[in-house]
Amino acid sequence: MKIALVDSGLGLLAAAAALRRLRPDADLVLSSDPDGMPWGPRTPEDIAEHALACARAAAALEPHALVVACNTASVHGLARLRAELEPGLPVIGTVPAIKPAAAEGGRVAIWATPATTGSAYQRGLIADFGGSAEVAEVACPGLADAVERGDRAAVTAAVADAASRTPAGTTGVVLGCTHYELVRDEIRAALADSAAPGLRLYGSADAVAAQALRRLDGAGVTAGGGTLTVLHSGRPTVLSEAAARYPEGRLISSPVPA
Repeated sequence: MKIALVDSGLGLLAAAAALRRLRPDADLVLSSDPDGMPWGPRTPEDIAEHALACARAAAALEPHALVVACNTASVHGLARLRAELEPGLPVIGTVPAIKPAAAEGGRVAIWATPATTGSAYQRGLIADFGGSAEVAEVACPGLADAVERGDRAAVTAAVADAASRTPAGTTGVVLGCTHYELVRDEIRAALADSAAPGLRLYGSADAVAAQALRRLDGAGVTAGGGTLTVLHSGRPTVLSEAAARYPEGRLISSPVPA
């Protein structure tokens, strides 16, 4: 079994680690785009083109499924990726976990990039799935970039800034950028004094990993060897030093027990 993941950068680590935990034998292909990142400020058409380039590079290695492990790329590129690659290669997108967060009711904050915050896409998800929850959108300038660099000081500053603008008494936080899932502990700690007791953080990595495996269920895909292949803007390489600063990066790069 071989599963490829596409993102502009390290945001794909969370879903890759979720896949590794569920299927240690799965061979993983991580296809990111350091030459073209960040994708957020680009036009929708340009985002789709960059996502397609990463997907094509990964598809050349003949994976059994491809995960678009990026909210921005899923919004602007998922339809084009599916049109080009399916049905031969199942393509799984990423959607912010607004629905499960809002289902709990209470006060929900959506932490997302400035480009996504206030967008028609996110407002549509809130309208469709917000239910009775009180939903607030919180832009997090600089947070994804800080996570990408593995810059702990910058992460702390960006998290503190977003936390200061998160409504008091928040009961749930939607991590609307896959990069944010790598710093869940920092986010929870920053909100400890202002959020409601029992604050829940809602990411998408586990759900995306489970969906990818469901798409392959019954397809007769044989077990893999737990290998890891890394592509940077189409070039074979190794996992970056910044990736190794996160538990998810260390998990997927560790040898898989026989």
